[in-house]
Amino acid sequence: MKPRILLLIGMLAAALGVFYLLAAPEAPRALTSEPESVSAPLPSRRRVTDITFLYSTEKRAWVEAALADFQRTHPHVRVTLVGRGSLEAAQAILEGREKPTVWSPADSAELRMLAADWATEPSHGPLFATQGEAVPHPLVITPLVFVGWQDRMDVLRKAGGGAALSWKTLQRAVASDRGWPAVGGPPEWGFVKLGHTDPTKSNSGLQALLSATLEYLGRRASVKEADLLDPGYQAWLQGLERGVTRFEPSTGTFMTDLVRYGPSRYDLALVYESLAIAQLDHAQGRWGQLRVDYPPVTLWSDHPAAVLQADWVTPEQREAALEWVAFLRSPAVQARALAFGFRPADPTVPLKTPDADNPFTRLAAQGIRVDVPPAADVPDASVLRTLLELWTRMGVGR
Repeated sequence: MKPRILLLIGMLAAALGVFYLLAAPEAPRALTSEPESVSAPLPSRRRVTDITFLYSTEKRAWVEAALADFQRTHPHVRVTLVGRGSLEAAQAILEGREKPTVWSPADSAELRMLAADWATEPSHGPLFATQGEAVPHPLVITPLVFVGWQDRMDVLRKAGGGAALSWKTLQRAVASDRGWPAVGGPPEWGFVKLGHTDPTKSNSGLQALLSATLEYLGRRASVKEADLLDPGYQAWLQGLERGVTRFEPSTGTFMTDLVRYGPSRYDLALVYESLAIAQLDHAQGRWGQLRVDYPPVTLWSDHPAAVLQADWVTPEQREAALEWVAFLRSPAVQARALAFGFRPADPTVPLKTPDADNPFTRLAAQGIRVDVPPAADVPDASVLRTLLELWTRMGVGR
């Protein structure tokens, strides 16, 4: 029996050995092959790129709402927002006080003026791209409008023959030492108080001067320096500017003050349509109803976004900036601009929608229009500089 017992023990030992080999972890194979994490690495986290977006303040609400969405979907780009009046920002860039990655003034005219000033330094290359994906493109558009208290606007319309408000009627009212009675208004309203921003700092102030000039000349284009040097025109413009009680640097701040202080400070003003839309509801129940009217020729603000080609912008920042601009120009973000009173720059995004809150239908009774008067051609940068120099020489802003 002993051999049988020994055989049985041997068979059991062999079976246990096989079971052990099958059940044990594959340590030898792990020692001789690459670890799994090396052969299929996890994607590395993208490096965060910081960019600065210098923009005109009247589009702050839309920009801030867009940025909140952008940061959720683009965590690798960190955007710092800096709001400035357009002309003030251009001067700050020229002097090196602001060094943005992207600049979005209210209008392309500011881009052209800064580009021309920048090019006067021999060591400077072009500040903005002239071809390719980095060429400046409009973000949103909005026209310049009159906005004022309805009883005042009604008197001015009647004085002008019942049609839309005109600069010539407004100038006659503002320049008169008789105040409101000169155009049929009650004496308790006092002098006619006009408002617009400082044209040396804010695009809407410069547009206000240009809009008045175009009506005085009876043109929509071809303003020349010689037109601005005419003594009759200069006297007319100075009489108009007498009625501007203060010159704010920012259109957004200015429009808020118009609603806050009412006709005690401003009877009517020149602002962007987008700002008027944003504030029309706020004015109800405070001083009466605000109403919007459109000047005889339309001046558009196209809010271009320009990625700077300056030496402080790195290639990584340029790519990040292009992502941010592309996001602002995407159809969903463009459509959202309607809620903030802007007209989308993307022509495929409809202005008229079935949405009951669409301001271009909801506020029609207060003067907001989809169709506007014919557009004016903005003159060359040299003409605009002469206009600003004339305004400064008149000393009305001091």
